[in-house]
Amino acid sequence: QVQLVESGGGLVQAGGSLRLSCAASGRAFSSYLMGWFRQAPGKEREFVATIIWTGGTTFYADSVKGRFTISRDKSKNTVYLQMNSLKPEDTAVYYCAARVTWSAVVAGASSYDYWGQGTQVTVSS
Repeated sequence: QVQLVESGGGLVQAGGSLRLSCAASGRAFSSYLMGWFRQAPGKEREFVATIIWTGGTTFYADSVKGRFTISRDKSKNTVYLQMNSLKPEDTAVYYCAARVTWSAVVAGASSYDYWGQGTQVTVSS
């Protein structure tokens, strides 16, 4: 079992920055992918970014490319999401997710095995 705990959400003005963290723990933690999704009120959960744990290759949704950066610290079993130039439409609950085994599909929520509890990000205009 893998436990994921997010932190770093909050309220920020448009144009500002936030950094989210997701610490993974559990017996013999090993992951193929660790990513971030978000869900705004009344909308479906959507892919934001993901990183291949071992090699560090990253993937981003078009809506966040150039503004968000995903990274990981393998020694701390932690993945980060640096969010810059935030917009009101970035407001959502952000979820950390992990997939244990290889998958060709990296952006689908159903591809991920474990989820965090979510952290609220609110961007005011």
